[in-house]
Amino acid sequence: MKTTVRRDVLTLPVAPTGPENPLPPLRPPGDPHTPDERAKNGLPRDMARQVGYEPLRSLLPVRLLDGYGRKRTDTPLGTLVIENGRLRATVLPGYGGRVHSLLHKPTGRELLYRNPVLQPAGFALNGAWFSGGIEWNIGATGHTTLSCAPVHAARVTAPDGGEMLRLWEWERLRDLPFQVDLWLPEDSDFLHVGVRIRNPHEKPAPVYWWSNMAVPEERRVLAPADEAWRFAHPGGLRRVPVPVSDGADRTYPPRSEYSADYFFDVPDGARRWIAALDEDGHGLVQTSTDLPRGRKLFVWGTGSGGRRWQEWLTEPGTGGYAEIQSGLARTQLEHVRLDAGTEFSWLESYGPLSARADLVHGDWADACAETRARLADALPGEAVDAAYVAWLARADTEPGEVLAVGSGWGALEVLRAEYKLPGTPFDESTLGTEQAPWLELLRSGAFPEPCEVAPPGPTLVSRNWRDMLETAPARPLTEYHLGVAQWHEGDRAQAVRSWERGLERALSRWPLLRCLAVADAVEGHLERAADRYAEAFDDLCQERRDDGAAWTAATAALGREAISGLLAADRPEAARAVWDRLHETTRAEGRFRLVEAQIRYAEGDIAAVRAVFDEGFEAADLREGAEPLGDLWAAATGGEEIPARYDFRLRP
Repeated sequence: MKTTVRRDVLTLPVAPTGPENPLPPLRPPGDPHTPDERAKNGLPRDMARQVGYEPLRSLLPVRLLDGYGRKRTDTPLGTLVIENGRLRATVLPGYGGRVHSLLHKPTGRELLYRNPVLQPAGFALNGAWFSGGIEWNIGATGHTTLSCAPVHAARVTAPDGGEMLRLWEWERLRDLPFQVDLWLPEDSDFLHVGVRIRNPHEKPAPVYWWSNMAVPEERRVLAPADEAWRFAHPGGLRRVPVPVSDGADRTYPPRSEYSADYFFDVPDGARRWIAALDEDGHGLVQTSTDLPRGRKLFVWGTGSGGRRWQEWLTEPGTGGYAEIQSGLARTQLEHVRLDAGTEFSWLESYGPLSARADLVHGDWADACAETRARLADALPGEAVDAAYVAWLARADTEPGEVLAVGSGWGALEVLRAEYKLPGTPFDESTLGTEQAPWLELLRSGAFPEPCEVAPPGPTLVSRNWRDMLETAPARPLTEYHLGVAQWHEGDRAQAVRSWERGLERALSRWPLLRCLAVADAVEGHLERAADRYAEAFDDLCQERRDDGAAWTAATAALGREAISGLLAADRPEAARAVWDRLHETTRAEGRFRLVEAQIRYAEGDIAAVRAVFDEGFEAADLREGAEPLGDLWAAATGGEEIPARYDFRLRP
C-alpha cells in the first residue's frame, strides 16, 4: 500500500492533566539530574563546558501543570497515523507529538513499550508527563514542557512524492522553533524522522534534544561503545565499562537494582545506533546521521522504589519498561550552543531488527558486531545519509492540510520580530486569549488591565518583552508582569521594587503579595514570607468569584504554597487556618492529604499523621527524586520500614 497520513481516534483510560497552575514558577526547578561538583572533575573538556552552559534560571515563561489526579476514565484521543504496507506509526498531536505505537505489520510486533493508560506523573520539567512510545525532548535537561501540550501538525509532500507528517511548535524555555517530520517511504521497514531546530535570534542559544524511546525491559540494550557515563541519584556521574560494571551486566535492565542512566560513549567515526532486542534477537533499532552523538539507557531498577514508579505510571499487570535514547550531546547533563541565525538538523530512523539470539546474548563484542551487521543489511548507513539529504531539500516545503493546532505563542513571536520560518508557519489564527494582552502591548505599547477579576495570565520574560513592559504605563498588572520578567533575568531587587509599586495601587493584591513572599523566602526572611503568604491567601479568598476551574486552581496552588511557607516559619496554627479555607474537594485530593499529614506532624499529632497514612492516599504529583513520603513516614514512625505503596526511593 502507498504511504498515507490520516486522522484516527484512540480510546485510552486517561487521567486529565487539569488546569495550569496560575502562580509563576519563580524558584529554579529542582532538577535531580544535576551532577555534584565532585562529579565534574575529570570530565572531557567539551563535556565539562557543556555541562555548565546556560542552565535554566527558572521555568518561565512556562507555567506548571500539576493539577492532575489519579482517576482515569476511558477517553477518545485524536491521533494521526502514518502508515505503509509494513509499518504503522500512531501519533498523539495533543501530547507533544508523542509516537504512541510503532507496529511492524508483517510480524504483528509492537516495537515500542505501548502504555495501555495515559497517567500523568511529575516527570516533565513543568510537571505532567506520561510514559511510553517515542517522545521528542527539547528545552533543557529533563522531559520537555510540551509532554502534555498540543503541537501543530499538517500533511506535507514527502521527498519521494508520497505523504509526510510534519509536527512543529515554538519551544518557550529556549525561545526556539522546531519541527519533526515523520516520513515513511513506500514499502519501507523504517520510519525516517527529520528534525530541525532553528535559532532566529541575534544571539546564541543553548539547545537540548533527546529522542526518548520506551521499550519493554526484558531486552538487551546494545550500542557501539565499550564505556559509558553512569549517572545515578543523587548527582553521581562516573565512567564505567560496558557491559559489566559493579559485578553485573547492566545492558540487561532487570539486572540493575536502582535507577540509573548509562550514556554510551560512542567513539568518533562510529555509526550512531542503539537497539533493544529480546531473547529471540528481535526488537527495535534506532540509527541516525552523525550529529546526534549521544545514546543512552535508562533503567528504573528492580528495587522497591523503582518497581513502585513502574506501577505508578501504568496499571497492574503491565510489564515494566526501560528507555533508550538518542541525543545531541554525549549526556543529558549538557546543553549545546546554537549560533545566531543558524540551525541544527539531522535524520533519525526507527525500525525492526532481527539478529542471531546466541550472538546477541553472548560476548559483548560479538553481540555488537552482529547487531551492526544486521542493521547494515536492513538499512545501510549510506541510505540514512541519502534520506537525510532528500528530506532536508523538503524541510522548507509549506504544509498542506492542517491536521492539528498547537499554541499561539509562536505566532506572537513571529508577529513581534517578523521572523521568516519557511516550512513552519505560525499563523495569526492560532492567537488566543492568553496571547491577547501581549498582542495589545505589542501594538499599543500598553498592557491592558483586566475587564473582570481573574487570576493573572502567563508572563513573557524575554528581553524584548521586558523592554516593552518597562516603557508601558506603570499600572498594577504591568508592574506584576514586569517584576516576574525582572526576577527571571536575575534582577531580584528591581523585581521586588516593581511588585511593591504595583501593590500600592492594586485592587487584586494576592498575586503581588505571593511574589513578594517568594522573594522573602528565597532571601531567608521566613517570618515576613509567612506574613505575606497569609495575607495573600486571605485576599484571594475574598476576591475569588466562583468555584470554577481557574479560581479553584489558584486557591489550591496558593494554599499549598502558603501552608509550606507558614510551616517553614513554625506557624502550624496559621497553616491550619489556610487548610480550613481550602475547598473540600481540594482537601480530599491525594497531594493535599500529604499536606494534611505535614500539618499534623508540625502540630505534634503523630497519631493523626499515622492515621492519614493508614487511611491511604496517592499524592499524584510526586516528583522524580523527591522523597517526601519516606521522610515524613520515617519522622512519624521512628524509622519503621516504609510500606511499599509509599516507597518511591530511587537510591539505596
